[in-house]
Amino acid sequence: MIDAKTIENKITDHKTTLLQRYKEIVELPSVSSQPAHHKDILATAKLAASFIEAAGGETRIFETKGNPVVWGRIENNPSYPTIAIYNHLDVQPAEKGKDGWTQEPFTFVEKDGVFYSRGTTDDKGPAITALYGAIIAKELDIKTNVEFIWELEEEIGSPHFQDFLDQAKGISKANSIIVSDTVWLTPDQPSMTMSMRGSFFFEISLTTGGKDLHSGLCGGAARNPLAEIAGIINHCMNPKTGEILIEGIAESYEHPSEEILDQFEQSGFSVSYFKEAHQLQSLRFDDVRSITAHIWAKPTFEVHGIIGGYTGPGSKSIVPNTATAKISMRLVPGQDPYTIFELAKKHILTYCPDAHIELEPGMLKPFKATTGTPENKKIETSIEFGFGKKPVFAAEGGSIGAIVPMSETLQVPVYFMGLSLPEDSYHGPDESFRWRQIEGGIKAYVKYFELMGQPS
Repeated sequence: MIDAKTIENKITDHKTTLLQRYKEIVELPSVSSQPAHHKDILATAKLAASFIEAAGGETRIFETKGNPVVWGRIENNPSYPTIAIYNHLDVQPAEKGKDGWTQEPFTFVEKDGVFYSRGTTDDKGPAITALYGAIIAKELDIKTNVEFIWELEEEIGSPHFQDFLDQAKGISKANSIIVSDTVWLTPDQPSMTMSMRGSFFFEISLTTGGKDLHSGLCGGAARNPLAEIAGIINHCMNPKTGEILIEGIAESYEHPSEEILDQFEQSGFSVSYFKEAHQLQSLRFDDVRSITAHIWAKPTFEVHGIIGGYTGPGSKSIVPNTATAKISMRLVPGQDPYTIFELAKKHILTYCPDAHIELEPGMLKPFKATTGTPENKKIETSIEFGFGKKPVFAAEGGSIGAIVPMSETLQVPVYFMGLSLPEDSYHGPDESFRWRQIEGGIKAYVKYFELMGQPS
């Protein structure tokens, strides 16, 4: 068995090159939601492939109807088992001075072992970590092969990922897949994800006239679409509790049992840390059972923005003629996105027949991970080896669009090995990732590859 010191020495040998490559790829603004950054997407794919090739691996950049997918393989022996690692290399938009960013979002900065830049934790840092886990495993003659699946459309719902899978299913030799795009419960408590929510996005628009009106001449008789949009939202969701009021939703999923809630309560989830990490002044609930149930095991109806009316300085006495709300729903295992959207649409149009509802591309199905297998135990052992603490099982409220298609198309089990921390600011300002997560993650990957290469 390979000891931790041997791996740590290898990490030290590679650290300078690792950080240089990390800096190079993080400083490419691979924003998948903005067409202006398409050239950066292509540059990111090319650079990522070069990293795998420099390690002696083979690569292929698969074209899709949208952004490409980078596939690579570091092979030690064709007869060895193959583990595929999924990460994404596209990122959320970011701009200094907006949404809380205090620095240039695409300038890589290191302060006391913490790396700052958009994409450091979501998800380029974990991708680099997995790559160097595979590089070191090869140097130590570990009996596994490693494939890489690096997507560039995850942040927009993976709309063309199936194009890649249809091409790759005859090429990939993966026996299982590890997804490395999830978050620990606290800085000191690793976690293993057992489920992820699905999601879909839609807009509700309402137009009640041909122009804005004088509120003194017409107010009171004229319909106010902003007020009506607020009424539609209130008809769909209780803003105090978050309870979804759409008919049929409560019956569409299995509510968390007392046993599951007990597991959530025993997971190490900290209410105070959760509030601190996400800079929350208050929550809808104060107890662990209620909070974890609502972020892990129940669907949501979220309002992301309302557009309409006058928002400039001072006042402007108008009745607006149009308004739009941007909405998403997160779904739990057992719920079908298309069915839930139709329930929401019917509920809204029954209340306000002249509302216009437009579904956005990228419906994501919820996912329940494979559990109770020897692989789960090996992942658990590997995380404890890398970080010195046994992980707990927990659900995750986010969504990754590639997971269900990978599982169904490649027909292999999917597991999780997340490395990010809540304070790393996923999708938020001044995103960060810590060296200790990289180092511990590499050690965990090397141990996992070692365990998977041993005879059953």
